[in-house]
Amino acid sequence: MIFGPTPLDEAEGAILAHTIRLKERVLKKGTVLDADAVAALRAAGQPQVVAARMAPGDVPEDEAASRIADAALRPLIARSKAATGRVNLLAESAGLLVLDAALIERLNTLDESITLATLPNYSQVSPKEMLATIKIIPFAVPGPALSVAEALLRGGQALSLHPYRAMKVGLVMTELPGVKESAMEGAVEVTRARVEALMGTLLPVERARHEAGPTADALARLKRQGAEMLLIAGASATVDRRDVGPAAIVKAGGRIEHFGMPVDPGNLICLGELDGIPAMVLPGCARSPKLNGFDWVLQRLFAGIPVRARDIMAMGVGGLLKEIETRPLPREKAPATPPPTRAPRRPRQVAGLVLAAGRSRRMAPLNKLLVADTQGVAMIARVVDSVLESGVRPVLVVTGHERERVQEALFGRPVIFAHAEDYAEGLSASLRAGLAALPESAEGVLVALGDMPLVTPSVIQRLVSAFDPEEGRAIVQPTFRGKQGNPVLWAREFVPAMMEITGDVGARQLVGRHADRLVEVEVADDGVLRDFDTTEALRASPGFQAGRVKEKG
Repeated sequence: MIFGPTPLDEAEGAILAHTIRLKERVLKKGTVLDADAVAALRAAGQPQVVAARMAPGDVPEDEAASRIADAALRPLIARSKAATGRVNLLAESAGLLVLDAALIERLNTLDESITLATLPNYSQVSPKEMLATIKIIPFAVPGPALSVAEALLRGGQALSLHPYRAMKVGLVMTELPGVKESAMEGAVEVTRARVEALMGTLLPVERARHEAGPTADALARLKRQGAEMLLIAGASATVDRRDVGPAAIVKAGGRIEHFGMPVDPGNLICLGELDGIPAMVLPGCARSPKLNGFDWVLQRLFAGIPVRARDIMAMGVGGLLKEIETRPLPREKAPATPPPTRAPRRPRQVAGLVLAAGRSRRMAPLNKLLVADTQGVAMIARVVDSVLESGVRPVLVVTGHERERVQEALFGRPVIFAHAEDYAEGLSASLRAGLAALPESAEGVLVALGDMPLVTPSVIQRLVSAFDPEEGRAIVQPTFRGKQGNPVLWAREFVPAMMEITGDVGARQLVGRHADRLVEVEVADDGVLRDFDTTEALRASPGFQAGRVKEKG
């Protein structure tokens, strides 16, 4: 193609590169100049125009785009008419778009005049949705380059659309004592919505004890009912390929293909098969309708695309699907549409529980909770103010030693007091007294210590933001440089176990037992690690005056 300033004597048949406005008419960019157009330009005093002229063998942009589109067409993929060197490829059915990325890259590096842009690989698409666009950049393509492009596309499958198949899906819900019925029902409904969105049918749900034998028996019953896919939603997260869910698949006569995936949320998925039927143990995040790694696997299986271990392990690029507080750079939008549409979830109701019953033995004769900072605010008041400012409600304060003086230090603040009569038995007594006063509406409880005044409201707000029991974030704990600190936010499901703790210990022992339900939030300062047990610790903090106790009245 010849491009540049063109004398009017040579301009007839050339393609105008830029719009020209004349007194009587407008010659738009892309106009093929005929004799009348050239005469109008000459009459307007234009000695030349910037234009493109075809060289021998060149193919005009619309013809080139049309030929490339025809070569790329496959079943269930349609095309638009060519215009300004562009053709769009469109879906004729709902399904999954699968791309040959290497072939597309070869096409796009063939010649700068030829481009093909697509949706991401394995995109979930709807009928009439645009899958790709072919755009010829200049006004023409060299004929030899166009011929190679056509041959590449006809010899491979740059784009293919895999429609969803109607499948019967069996679901086993395993049960443990203490699991709420509402949580079980919610998980079933979320799974049903996922399956039906992909044209599937959920068979009557089987329930079984959280043991390999009963779960294997449930899988066998679903298989006899015609299940074409088997799912296990465990009452407890799977932490090993020999755990209950995977062991049940093996016990039923199946095998495990792969455990885990480089997609978050979705890490703890387990993929297997039973007599040729896909069998999966779901990650805890599958109880939520939000996009997670299970969706990626489910979509491929419904589209008839086999999923093997190597496919799972290749999902890491782009596998960071959802922002949570443990990641430092929030993104504004999720990268894909979640399977069923749900209304925004209401904020979790989190109560605050401040433990302020201790005898302060290591700082005797002072009561450390009543030591004032440089502004005259008692330590316990500073802690309670931070909890109140964070927005958690209600805020309960457990009293014990010097009950009246602690209440006086908090005068006027909107808190509820709970007195621990047996506070001398230790921290667990204070914890039990506070939990006993917890309102039924509270879905979680933030347990704060009265001698940690450097924890800021923003840290507490980050803990609350990360809290989501349905997605496996049922215990939220702050960390500083990897060290675990306080306060800790607990889902209500742990309250019975916390009520059984005895001695001068708190609930920290439960964290290790439920690591699969824990999320750690890294914070920028060490206030989550610093408590004040001694006058030396107070002197090391410039905000406090050791020995100055808030006076009565």
